Amino acid sequence: MNLQRMKQAVKRMADAGIPQMLVCDPASIFYLTGEWFSPGERLLVLLLSCEQGPQLFINTLFPVRDDLGVEVIRYADTDDPVRLIAERLNPDKATGIDKKWPSRFLLRLMEVMGGAGRYSNSSFILDSMRMVKDEQEITLMREAAVSNDQAMAALVKLLPAMHTEKQLGQLLLSIYEELGTSGFSFAPNISYGANGANPHHKIDNSQVKSGDSIVIDIGCRKRDYCSDMTRTFFFRSVTPRAKMVYETVLSANQRAISMVRPNVRFSDIDAAARDYITGKGFGAYFTHRTGHCIGLDVHDWGDVSAANSEYVRPGMIFSIEPGIYLPGELGVRIEDLVLVTEDGCELLTHYKKELTIIE
Repeated sequence: MNLQRMKQAVKRMADAGIPQMLVCDPASIFYLTGEWFSPGERLLVLLLSCEQGPQLFINTLFPVRDDLGVEVIRYADTDDPVRLIAERLNPDKATGIDKKWPSRFLLRLMEVMGGAGRYSNSSFILDSMRMVKDEQEITLMREAAVSNDQAMAALVKLLPAMHTEKQLGQLLLSIYEELGTSGFSFAPNISYGANGANPHHKIDNSQVKSGDSIVIDIGCRKRDYCSDMTRTFFFRSVTPRAKMVYETVLSANQRAISMVRPNVRFSDIDAAARDYITGKGFGAYFTHRTGHCIGLDVHDWGDVSAANSEYVRPGMIFSIEPGIYLPGELGVRIEDLVLVTEDGCELLTHYKKELTIIE
């Protein structure tokens, strides 16, 4: 158990008027306990309380270390785990629920507690803690980003062989394994030509053709933490229009990164990229937020968007990934990870960004 994080979480609960909270997000449970659990459809809950120590409710199917540092309440498949939780809750006080708790368990808890229960979405307690990385987390994020840089370099060397998108994705997994990672932090997005106009294209058997843009959005998980990076290349040739699109996205990426420092709003960073792309006439084709936070999840809570007016703080790590997507033609996205420092930011991704034509 990470005692310091556990104490901080309970203090934040007390400050927010949340006397007890049910945490079921496996990443948040790992963040507090140092142990991953994959419960599948079974209930997994860490009960945090301002009045008593932490309690982990877990099915007997899953082993738990004796030195985890929390009280462990086990249940069998024939038990009613929600009732076991209800017996440990104070019925006279409100209960915080995190956003990952399945509704079927919440409905059952409401049924068991009757009219006594009052509930609130309290995910912000742990989300806000996970948003600001400590020194150990920063070290691990740097390591994951280095491995991702190396994987991108290895993958690009394979492009002249004209593998399909799907074949490249399969080769990437082998590359990650050779680099000592735990594999993908998300399903890779490798998009040739017009496929790149769909930011969430699912890799298929498309073959690359001369003049195609090649969008490669990849990430690995290493020592529990995630990496994420996107680069766009061109195969054998690039048209003047495609070159203009690329240079527009690259400038937007650089302008947004130059804005990253403490006490700047996320929305202002988004505007730096979005306003530039709009000014170049492609605003309608930049169809997503500029970035997302990252850590134990590839999409941690928090984003770089017009809707997020929070201020950037030292220790935050998030992506900067503007893009332009022209239907039936091409897509261009350039994504970096930045770490907010005391007076600016540190770039975690270092693979080159100048326009590259693959021969």
